[in-house]
Amino acid sequence: MAFFSRFSSNLGIFFFLFSLIIAVTSAQLSSTFYHSSCPNVLCTIKSAVKTAVANEKRMGASLLRLHFHDCFGCDASILLDDTSSFTGEKNAGPNANNSVRGFDVIDTIKTQVESLCPGVVSCADILAVAARDSVVELGGPSWTVQLGRRDSTTASQSDANSNIPAPTLNLTDLITAFSNKGFTSKELVALSGSHTIGQARCTTFRARLYNEPNIDSSFATSTKSNCPSSGRDDTLSPLDMTSPTTFDNAYFKNLVSLKGLLHSDQQLFSNGSTDSQVRAYVNNPSSFRTDFANAIIKMGNLSPLTGTSGQIRTNCRKVN
Repeated sequence: MAFFSRFSSNLGIFFFLFSLIIAVTSAQLSSTFYHSSCPNVLCTIKSAVKTAVANEKRMGASLLRLHFHDCFGCDASILLDDTSSFTGEKNAGPNANNSVRGFDVIDTIKTQVESLCPGVVSCADILAVAARDSVVELGGPSWTVQLGRRDSTTASQSDANSNIPAPTLNLTDLITAFSNKGFTSKELVALSGSHTIGQARCTTFRARLYNEPNIDSSFATSTKSNCPSSGRDDTLSPLDMTSPTTFDNAYFKNLVSLKGLLHSDQQLFSNGSTDSQVRAYVNNPSSFRTDFANAIIKMGNLSPLTGTSGQIRTNCRKVN
């Protein structure tokens, strides 16, 4: 999903970029990190993701969203269950109500990887690879995942609550939030394109349906049938109703047609500075694929734990 596949549900995707200072870390990660220590890890993850997505198309967006929401440091902190020492991120506002899901898939992958190479591959790297493989399974681009992340030994619900932008943000606030983390407005638009897959809860887009003028009337009417003015808060609607399980550029076409589901989505095409970039991705889908891949690689390099920091968890849900 979501970049923002369901801010409070499937958001995907904003969910994730916003709490630690960016470090220049790409040199500490390597695409060949496991070539000697666990040579079959990538094909093992790919096979598991392929099975999970075949069983449920929505899982592709969910695994992508997990990676996005984790990337406060790309340290697998989102996978940790609560303990007596900390309250984790799973029930933070942007992650609760089944907004982030797929934990069981990650558990399955981790079990398989541990049987191959005990104590070698981090949960954070599994998330990063699974996100890439999910996008590929849904028809999106591939990219070379940089590896070598280690896993956090703690998590913070308060950080998740305070640092994940809401679906109510206006364009200026979105640009500022991404700029503060080193992302350009072009990268903001590219990463937002992850909303070409995934779903959102009625409560996250109701206000747009019933109150905003810059929305296609037929789209609003049809969506209201699934999201009444009150009640049914948890009812889901696709972020991209054109091709909700295919990673393509339909999301941007929908924005031009005023059919963005979330307020924050439509803000990218609202007589503002990002309108031209949205149109560019409508007219040149291959440029979107390239830019998305480059931006998510950059996102994956946001302050990961490397070297002797953190640990390699044997169970992604708890510290060793």
